[in-house]
Amino acid sequence: MTWSEMRPLLEQASWETLIMVGWSTLIAVVAGLPLGVLLVLSDRGGLLQNVVVNKVVGQVVNVGRSMPFIILMVALMSFTRWVTGTTIGSEAAIVPLAIGGIPFFARLVETAVREVDGGLVEAVQSMGGSTWTIVRKVLVPEALPSLIASTTTTVIALIGYSAMAGTVGGGGLGDLAVRYGYQRFDTGLMWITVAFLAVVISLIQFAGDLAARTLHRRGRGGAAPALRLLKAKEPAAADIGKVA
Repeated sequence: MTWSEMRPLLEQASWETLIMVGWSTLIAVVAGLPLGVLLVLSDRGGLLQNVVVNKVVGQVVNVGRSMPFIILMVALMSFTRWVTGTTIGSEAAIVPLAIGGIPFFARLVETAVREVDGGLVEAVQSMGGSTWTIVRKVLVPEALPSLIASTTTTVIALIGYSAMAGTVGGGGLGDLAVRYGYQRFDTGLMWITVAFLAVVISLIQFAGDLAARTLHRRGRGGAAPALRLLKAKEPAAADIGKVA
């Protein structure tokens, strides 16, 4: 197959992969972010401590993460057909991709939020801040660089999942590599597709790392840096009192 024949196939497959990964990432972030925060808030010692809720949500997330994507995709075929009207194509693949991405991203969010300094949370509590204020002004802003990195990891994982979805009629670059590259013995097209995926993933990782580092250097902004300054001033004031 010549390059002029490969090019339209690669363009169409890339567009299908972009649609699948873009929509599934959006859904995974929108649903996974509050789920991950809830896991932190409902844990022992959390602001909304509820062991039962934490255990139930944690088990659901664990089951979703542990299930191989190919099995999840087959198990959700009836639900996918109910949502999209079909089980074939890029639109149908978004459903299992999103459902598989939600628990994956939720655990990453939980890890990122747990890294936030507990002293900042206590400072906002002492000033009468509500749970929602703490989440909005401290937990999410402070964890933002890690959340950006988590989103990058999720996007890359979903690109891999989308390649598996392509093997069962989901379309995209995975379908192109298998149907045209493997089944038709066109190894050149298959390796070009693999190389293209490698380049795309490298660019996404670079962009995500750059964004996370930039946010980290800027100190994230918002209320948390001011709280750090307040905490830094308190010991100095205490020392002045001792000297007096």
